[in-house]
Amino acid sequence: MLRSLLVLRQIAQRTISTASRRHFENKVPEKQKLFQEDNGIPVHLKGGVGDALLYKATMILTVGGTAYAIYQLAMASFPKKQA
Repeated sequence: MLRSLLVLRQIAQRTISTASRRHFENKVPEKQKLFQEDNGIPVHLKGGVGDALLYKATMILTVGGTAYAIYQLAMASFPKKQA
């Protein structure tokens, strides 16, 4: 029992210590240049095609949701007459 706890502790320490050894390329300066570039594109669209698609989807959902809410409000404001 004690041995298994020691083994688990060693594995955990090894995992934590090796995780910090991984080196990733720092892409922050490249992204800063991209977003600070004065090219007339709004900052929320400078990320590329993915940003444009997300923006368009958000606008469609917003306009559609607003229209649906107004429609439902109008339907609730004028209830059907019972015969």
